[in-house]
Amino acid sequence: MNQLDLLPSSSAVDAYITVILPLALPKLYTYEVPIEFSGKVKTGVRVEVQFGKKNLYSGLVYQVSDQKPDAYTPKPITAVLDENPVVTMEQLQFWEWLSKYYCCTMGEVMNAALPSGLKLASETRIILSPLFDENFTGLTDKEYLIVEALSIQNELTISDIQKILQQKSVYPLIKSLLEKRIVYLHEELKHKYKPKLLTCVRLAEPYRSDSKTLQNAFEQCKRAQHQEAALLSLVQLSRDKKPILKSHLCKMANVQSPVIKALEKKEIVEIYKMEVSRVGGYEDDLIDTFDLAEQQEQALEKIQEVFKEKNIALLHGVTGSGKTRVYVELIQKAIQNGEQVLYLLPEIALTAQIVHRLQKIFGDKIAVYHSRLSNNERVDMWKAVLNGKSVVLGARSSLFLPFKNLKLIIIDEEHDPSFKQNEPAPRYNARDAAIYMAHLQKAKVLLGTATPSIETYHNVKNGKYALIEMPERFGGLKLPEIIIADVKEEMQKRKLQSHFTTVLLDHLKTALENGEQAILFQNRRGYAPQLRCETCGWTAECIHCDVGLTYHKFTNNLRCHYCGFQTKQPTSCPACGVHKLTIKGFGTEKIEDELKIYLPEAKIARMDFDTVRTKNAHSKLISDFEEKRVDILVGTQMVTKGLDFDNVGIVGVLSADHLLYFPDFRATERAFQLMTQVSGRAGRKHKQGKVIIQAFNTSHPVLPEVIQNNFSTFLDRELKERYDFNYPPFCRLIRIQLKHKKKDRLLEAGKIYFNFIKEKLKHRIIGPAEPGIPRVRSYYLLDILLKLERKKNVLEGSKKLLLEAKIALITTKGFSNVKVNIDVDPY
Repeated sequence: MNQLDLLPSSSAVDAYITVILPLALPKLYTYEVPIEFSGKVKTGVRVEVQFGKKNLYSGLVYQVSDQKPDAYTPKPITAVLDENPVVTMEQLQFWEWLSKYYCCTMGEVMNAALPSGLKLASETRIILSPLFDENFTGLTDKEYLIVEALSIQNELTISDIQKILQQKSVYPLIKSLLEKRIVYLHEELKHKYKPKLLTCVRLAEPYRSDSKTLQNAFEQCKRAQHQEAALLSLVQLSRDKKPILKSHLCKMANVQSPVIKALEKKEIVEIYKMEVSRVGGYEDDLIDTFDLAEQQEQALEKIQEVFKEKNIALLHGVTGSGKTRVYVELIQKAIQNGEQVLYLLPEIALTAQIVHRLQKIFGDKIAVYHSRLSNNERVDMWKAVLNGKSVVLGARSSLFLPFKNLKLIIIDEEHDPSFKQNEPAPRYNARDAAIYMAHLQKAKVLLGTATPSIETYHNVKNGKYALIEMPERFGGLKLPEIIIADVKEEMQKRKLQSHFTTVLLDHLKTALENGEQAILFQNRRGYAPQLRCETCGWTAECIHCDVGLTYHKFTNNLRCHYCGFQTKQPTSCPACGVHKLTIKGFGTEKIEDELKIYLPEAKIARMDFDTVRTKNAHSKLISDFEEKRVDILVGTQMVTKGLDFDNVGIVGVLSADHLLYFPDFRATERAFQLMTQVSGRAGRKHKQGKVIIQAFNTSHPVLPEVIQNNFSTFLDRELKERYDFNYPPFCRLIRIQLKHKKKDRLLEAGKIYFNFIKEKLKHRIIGPAEPGIPRVRSYYLLDILLKLERKKNVLEGSKKLLLEAKIALITTKGFSNVKVNIDVDPY
């Protein structure tokens, strides 16, 4: 990549730019720069270009040169959208690496990286902001025409706007209206985005502009003591010339909301909504950090020491050891040095506690970036980071933000599978990608977890990463006592009550009597995963996927957890007509329902995907549990992530077998991590907690390793098994998945693809074969797995061959509709 400066005016007409478009194109496209844009085009700015017969896109300048392409005559760009680059050179290098390593296109990386507001297209729909008050002041004639048309038609595509204005280049106008908050992109409605609004109060006219008329206002309130007090407070607050929050006014005047409403009816005040940005908007009081414990001080000193020699370190600390406090100290030091920090968490929505804790320490210096932000909020965040925002707390997508002085990346819970992007491309692992990005930015990386991934610890053993350990809980608290409850034995003795062992129920009753709370973990949502006819064996299955439908009692329907298909529960068997249908298995909804039978006095809540769909539902559940309005919290793996409660005495794992016998080479690793993490929720503050793990097979080797928190024994055994069967970290995996709606066509495509690669890859190929679920969303699936040696030339040569095979397949007559997904490191 050539890093060129602004185009010289004299040669602008002869200049050409390579542009990244938000499309999955195998190659980048070249455009001509007309002379009127001389001196405006440089790497990293956006330009408006035409691609295809009619479609317009905002593309990103990747390279500027004077070389005209030989294969085609380039089209001219129609507008330059930015004065300064919106993407840095380091970002473009990062995108290039992602596209090569993860076998995808630069356009797919751009789609994942840029907020929607920075990558408009002809099909993009624009709507009028619900806050627009028909004030056209400050609009140009063309902006006025767009807004007027939107007030009539509700929404317009960019193509519609081109017709209204009778001009091709409209992106600069739309960009201006977006920045003025007069219009929004339609996608924000699909995500149910609501601007953050504050209710404010101000004096109505003429009282606002003429203080002499205020005497009349007080005359109207002289018989209403509360109204008079509210008006007096409002006049005092108005002297600061700042917006006055209704809640602040009520608090200052010691009045209730109806008093302000009464003043509005008398036309003395106006109540209005004010939109505020969520970036840097933390308004609560900040707190000081407490002193470091001896273990934390030692860990901090060692981190600073090892960073002098190594760029990557693993902080391996047991649950509750106080790792977050060490992170805080490192962040504070970076802020003092004027550096930027990226703090990566697996899922922001599920880690509300830690987000709030860090905001109370850093206030406006920290910004939160995640998928639930609106398009406009994402653009605001993008600009804030480009302008040097100190700390960004984010999920995997925050890797794409335009850092200019990034010096520290903290990856908390580095083992978590949520760091892996599965669909769509790029199918990247944020942990691995962050390490490469740190290399580009010359930054340090700190990986933190109580249960390191096998790959990470293997890198520690090989000397690639430094290791810092925190083996004790903060305050000297003991790790929880772990008890294995034998489900098989209780079934044989007929002691099992529904899905609960007597051991678990007795401990739950004792905890509740002592005023303690409990968390129950079952990694399956819904009421029951199977509805079956006992007479003929019929089971309810999805019409789009080869998977059983899950029964949900609350909605009394059957649901597919893969495609979302729903149907009513049948009253009789569709196959034989018998009315006796039974449900098999159990999920979180059934646990919540049946627990009420055995513990009728307990207040029980459920935390899974069904109960936290809305933006604030998760935070409310956590708040209710923290405030002890809930006694028992039942949940999926959401309850294992980032939660820290003072009063949890008991944690129950309802079925360890579901975790241990999942058909995946990582099953025991995931099981060890999940059980250890959920166990860490017990007894974190005042006393030692207890963990009850229910299992049919109590002799599984992972269970004693979890009981003893014996990571080293688990690691040695797991590494030996991986070595014996040639799995990561001793090889590289690449999964190729072919998709088509016709099974016979898919099988034929699998043969073509396999024949193309078998000559060179030989014994490294496993498959083609159907996966465990061979049809999802009406597409039949076929998998090919590659096990490759950990050699750079083998990996690069294999990727090149796979991409050639993909092109060969989709260019074969009759197979253009076959989808080929290449997933590098598919775990």
